[in-house]
Amino acid sequence: MDLINFRVGKKTISLQILDILLTERYKENLTDLPNDNPSFLGVKDYMGIPTPIFDLGIILNKRSSYDTNQELVDMLKKREEDHKEWLHALEASIFNDAPFLKAKDPKQCAFGQWFYSFKTDNDDLKALLKRFEIPHEQLHALADKLLTLCAKGNKQEALDMLAREKRTTFNKLMRLFESARDQIMLDHKPIIVFTTQDGQSPHIGLLVDKVEDNVHCEESDIKSLHEMTSIGFEIDAQTKKLMKGLVKMGERHSVLIDPSAIFRPEHLQHYEPEETEEYGLF
Repeated sequence: MDLINFRVGKKTISLQILDILLTERYKENLTDLPNDNPSFLGVKDYMGIPTPIFDLGIILNKRSSYDTNQELVDMLKKREEDHKEWLHALEASIFNDAPFLKAKDPKQCAFGQWFYSFKTDNDDLKALLKRFEIPHEQLHALADKLLTLCAKGNKQEALDMLAREKRTTFNKLMRLFESARDQIMLDHKPIIVFTTQDGQSPHIGLLVDKVEDNVHCEESDIKSLHEMTSIGFEIDAQTKKLMKGLVKMGERHSVLIDPSAIFRPEHLQHYEPEETEEYGLF
């Protein structure tokens, strides 16, 4: 059995090559139609056939990859603001001879707690995040250095050092926060996989994050749902309809998807697409 693997959030999903007509970049150029299914994004004209598009992230992960990425971007923005407040608090502590109550340990601030536990399969993001560690540690180490100088009566020296570190270490950290947010959003370039039941006409389109690779597997490499549920593996009803099983790929697995389990909305049977020059649908 020949399969193509796709990424959806942290999951790898597989489709049989014979179930795929085409993949194309998602440009948010779909036509909206009333529908109660949260995973239904709209329709796109394919070969003159209005084809419903579903977000596989919502189906499998209960939320879209876009929303997951946006939440991460929002969190990083908050952690950036945290460090602006941290530096302001340190400066105020030096000026006013007041206690400094923010975290001095880089692993104890909110960003540090997230940073040292976060895992990602995105190599570009992983490499960028690695660059945070040194300036982040250097910034937190400033607190003890500057407060020690103040305790010895060297307030001006402490303020001078703070000004230098603000221009260098702090600004570098701020640029990294901005770069990380940009990387997360720019890296997300989802695609639509047009599937088929007869090998010719489209059935549905599935929104995935990216194409990974193609593989050949034997039937013996596929663990059936019956085997999985018999050992206490719980699967919700919607996912159970969609999954053919798990495909063993070395030390990991992918979810083998049956796109025919997702039904076309009945009202599309009477839907006539309106042609436009750019997209073929209005």
